[in-house]
Amino acid sequence: MQTKRMTFPGRWLPFALLAPQVIITLIFFIWPAGQALYQSLLREDAFGLRSTFVGLENFARLFRDGSYLNSLSVTAVFAVGTTLVSMSVALLLASTVNRMIRSRSTYTTLLVWPYAIAPALAGVLWWFIFNPSIGIVPYMLEMVGYQWNHRNSGSDAMLLVILAAAWKQISYNFLFFLAGLQSIPQSLIEAASIDGASPIKRFWTIIFPLLTPTTFFLMVVNVVYAMFDTFGIIHTTTQGGPAQSTNILVYKVYADGFVGLNLGSSAAQSVILMVIVVVLTVIQFRFIERRVNY
Repeated sequence: MQTKRMTFPGRWLPFALLAPQVIITLIFFIWPAGQALYQSLLREDAFGLRSTFVGLENFARLFRDGSYLNSLSVTAVFAVGTTLVSMSVALLLASTVNRMIRSRSTYTTLLVWPYAIAPALAGVLWWFIFNPSIGIVPYMLEMVGYQWNHRNSGSDAMLLVILAAAWKQISYNFLFFLAGLQSIPQSLIEAASIDGASPIKRFWTIIFPLLTPTTFFLMVVNVVYAMFDTFGIIHTTTQGGPAQSTNILVYKVYADGFVGLNLGSSAAQSVILMVIVVVLTVIQFRFIERRVNY
């Protein structure tokens, strides 16, 4: 069988078609990443008038800094918690909506709405819900004997930001899980049902294995989301507190660079954060993808 090869009328047409994407990548990714890498090797004076080349000293100081090591562990807990909560709730909702016939489109539209909300607004919304003074959730928890206060309790603050970040991402995961469920042949599920398999067994032996490509993709996306796109949620809810208990890496980059004006350390942190995300993505594709059934 002969494959059809695409031909262009002009020699420069392919390069002209690729040029916009290449230019956007260079301006908004390659150039900022290069600037951050260069600035991570410098140290500015207190007035920002002179820069001194210090090599890898900024990186060495970070790994001797207890607050930065704390941010690493906080980010790990936050990323794992956000990914697990958002994906598990989205899969539950998608499985429920997939069984509906008449109202499926209505529920799908309603469940997609939270994704259109900006992260900062999502953080403000959950801050009001869990506000110790006026929030409805602390009032209900007080009735059962639990004193909620994310201003003083690090565990309460971490739970708050995980719930806010996961709620923002559930809609995105829901759409992909629902599309994956609808692509599964119903004949397989019906055959298992005729053989006497329970709904739970059908889910774990047929449905979920066929959803592994979607699950793998969403796992990568959710980890990157938790690492980068949750700055607005942290800033509007806890601002990294109390006592650095929610000070994730992306927020510490902002706090040290824009608030503390330590641009060299902030640039080094951004480089490390980028490397961590790249390494996690490579690990996921290298090892976890082997368990995916395509």
